[in-house]
Amino acid sequence: MDRPICKNSDMDAVSLKNMIRDKAKAHGFSLCHVTRPEIRNIHRGALEYWTNAGMQGEMAWMAEPVRLDRRKDPATMLDGVKSVISLAMRYTPPEHSLDEARSRKHSGVITAYAHGADYHDIMKKQLKALAFELDTLLGVHNQRIFVDTAPVLEHAIAESAGLGWQGKHSLTIQKNLGSWFLLGEIFTTAELEPDQPASNHCGSCSACIDICPTQAIVAPYVVDARRCISYLTIEFDGFIPRDLRPLMGNRIYGCDDCQVICPWNGHAAKEGVQFDDLLTPKGENILPDLVSLLQLDEEAFRIRFRKSPIRRTRRRGLLRNVCIAMGNSGEADFIVVLLDALHDGEPLIRGHAAWALARLTAPVNRQMVLSALAEQADHEKEPAVEQEIQSAINDIRGV
Repeated sequence: MDRPICKNSDMDAVSLKNMIRDKAKAHGFSLCHVTRPEIRNIHRGALEYWTNAGMQGEMAWMAEPVRLDRRKDPATMLDGVKSVISLAMRYTPPEHSLDEARSRKHSGVITAYAHGADYHDIMKKQLKALAFELDTLLGVHNQRIFVDTAPVLEHAIAESAGLGWQGKHSLTIQKNLGSWFLLGEIFTTAELEPDQPASNHCGSCSACIDICPTQAIVAPYVVDARRCISYLTIEFDGFIPRDLRPLMGNRIYGCDDCQVICPWNGHAAKEGVQFDDLLTPKGENILPDLVSLLQLDEEAFRIRFRKSPIRRTRRRGLLRNVCIAMGNSGEADFIVVLLDALHDGEPLIRGHAAWALARLTAPVNRQMVLSALAEQADHEKEPAVEQEIQSAINDIRGV
């Protein structure tokens, strides 16, 4: 026998959904919309095209047949699921402009959502609390919550739920809030009235495509992760392709350029709606000092980023990115700490330190750097690092 939609059978669908939205707001979610557990054909086709082209890079799980099928069919995520509640939690956008961030040669740029606590932990806690309250409101139903880590096509679901449309940079945009929010879902066996799908309002604008430092948005709504700075600095665990390193500037964890330039975010900023940022941004993660980051040992890294999403890169990934930022800075005073990094225990850091040294070497310090690189080459055991050191030596010598 089917369970009732709610304990109060006299409550109409609109009143019920308004109550759900009120509860969602009380748990820190600015937007709350409902859809069926279905994915439109246009999004299913886009996903197939993206993975067939290998644009997921080394995120092999994105193309695994089972997970791919589950993304195309949300109904497989929960037996008997009838409704998907799509929710958005806002976070504080960067206060600095793109020009200011680029001009801070001794600082690294971290994506705004990572300025504070790990959103996975915060959102899961709030979603669980909301789901518990829905049991009281709707009657007990089977539910599952998701935040980014499951095979859920969250932007497509958000669009079908009317929460916002998927922009040309692939992120979800809402007219009043822009795109500075994170998505989460509650899958439930309760049958709720779905909202109307969102309509697209990007028009002929190509600002996000034009601003992308690595031209990762290869076509409207298509992002090639293999070129995307967010992927390269967070998900990618290897030696970053040499042709992309100069394009990364001083971005060391993620990239917000496509969001900062979006006119809808400019509109949202003018609205100036106040909200409580549950991710609690920390000043130390906003344009942090590159030297202090490169000097972090394993324990210091764990302490500083204990509850931060930045821990995802591990020390070697973050300091790899820091080396690239230093190499792009044009600041010769980084050479001293980069010479120390040549002896780091992590090959990934040693190799990128060598590249950065080659970028910063001038006639006044040429011989010193060449000697240090040659000495490290004599002791280096990792082939990939050996190649980086030799390339650095050749670059300095103009070979």
